Amino acid sequence: MAIPIINSVASWILKKRIHQIELFLKYPNEVQEELLLNLIRTAEKTFIGEKYGFDSIRSYQAFSERIPISTYEDLEPLIEKTRKGEQNIFWPTSIKWFAKSSGTTNAKSKFIPVSSEALENCHYKATKDLLSLYLNNNEDSQLFTGKSLRLGGSKQLYADNNTFFGDLSAILIENMPMWAEFSSTPSNKVSLMNDWETKLGAIVNETRYENVTSLAGVPSWMMVLLNKVLEETGKESLLEVWPNAEVYFHGGVSFDPYREQYKKIFPSSGFQYYEIYNASEGFFAIQDLNNSNDLLLMLDYGIFYEFIPMDAYGTPEQKAIRLSEVELGKNYAIVITTNSGLWRYQIGDTVRFTSLNPYRIRVTGRTKHHINVFGEELIIENSDNAIAKACQATNTEVIDYTVAPVFMKGKEKGAHEWIIEFRRNPEDINLFNKILDETLQTLNSDYEAKRHNNMTLNPPVVNIARPNLFYDWLKDQDKLGGQNKIPRLSNQRNYVEQLKAMQFSYK
Repeated sequence: MAIPIINSVASWILKKRIHQIELFLKYPNEVQEELLLNLIRTAEKTFIGEKYGFDSIRSYQAFSERIPISTYEDLEPLIEKTRKGEQNIFWPTSIKWFAKSSGTTNAKSKFIPVSSEALENCHYKATKDLLSLYLNNNEDSQLFTGKSLRLGGSKQLYADNNTFFGDLSAILIENMPMWAEFSSTPSNKVSLMNDWETKLGAIVNETRYENVTSLAGVPSWMMVLLNKVLEETGKESLLEVWPNAEVYFHGGVSFDPYREQYKKIFPSSGFQYYEIYNASEGFFAIQDLNNSNDLLLMLDYGIFYEFIPMDAYGTPEQKAIRLSEVELGKNYAIVITTNSGLWRYQIGDTVRFTSLNPYRIRVTGRTKHHINVFGEELIIENSDNAIAKACQATNTEVIDYTVAPVFMKGKEKGAHEWIIEFRRNPEDINLFNKILDETLQTLNSDYEAKRHNNMTLNPPVVNIARPNLFYDWLKDQDKLGGQNKIPRLSNQRNYVEQLKAMQFSYK
């Protein structure tokens, strides 16, 4: 009887949060304005606060006029000072945690400051909210009768001048409240293993006999783990391994290219998929409805949002706007101000609003990850949706992919070159290519115009990658693990050329 009681009590506690969520749903812009002023008041006596005169800022207009929009490179010197132990630079409370992140492109690591306020009022609060929203929508859930299988990129934390750095997942595990640790699998010891391949086997051994009711992790890496579970157990379906599994919480990359693969290994119409949007800089949005691709922007996590319209991004006309000014359907770069002391910071992601009441978004890509060599403005949302459609139409499955331009030479027209690693190859690659191309044209009018009569762009060139090509590439980059991602789109050919060189050469 103890477990059902725990499940009921946990559900009751988490559902109480729904009333607070309803407050920012009703007064979203007011909640954001008040949050911004609280952040400014809190940081008045910091180095940044005194530099920009926070004590006299009383409005968003003054805030936006006085404080410049920044990138990591702009802040790096001050972040390095903080990492060496100097405090009260960005934020008044002591910052000793730094989430090490290199994203998908830079070899050079970023060290994102993580305050105790961000841990408690953003990351952990979001985890509880995710469960609250899920339980609110699924009243018969038995989530807490079992454990959540978590898959992070957790390497151990490293000490440096009395501060600590590592993957965000390692920081979260290190500071994890007891209730979260009790309800999770694998153990912290296994989760913090450095070697991915050793860790993979250890996770399978620890979790295969657990009563797993939910899963959480990046779809591409989770699929690697789940296929390993099926291989080790000899089962056809994961519901044979974990019969009480009811939901997969996913984020990090688009789920669209993997959706059909997951439906095959969780063959139940009642199995749920819930998307989240988080990063080293903060936790931003959560799917709040069953069977929806839209994410509710969470407005009371100590994060103030601004948005730069992508049609003016990087131009002299570039201007950030606040939440109350956004429009439906437009593509925006996100700018955040946080309770870790990131002031008007560009995180490098782009989103599109699907609803303004409440504010719901979809993640569309990265500011640096698009292709616009020929004016085609191809974004990750386009390529993910197109590859999902081509896979569904040709009964194929994709592991990973990347795309780069083929530059014009003389009278030769340009094109896009794809490298795709399939789990199941298409029987007719020309048909796959045709559907891919036609779908991109229906999704993106700029791409369609450049493809019209091969005016600027020739049909895409699709290369079938050898087995494990992307895995081997990540291994060479020392990026194996649950939080690292393949760069989907690039205006340059660096990644494509590296992968093509490894296509036959890797031992």
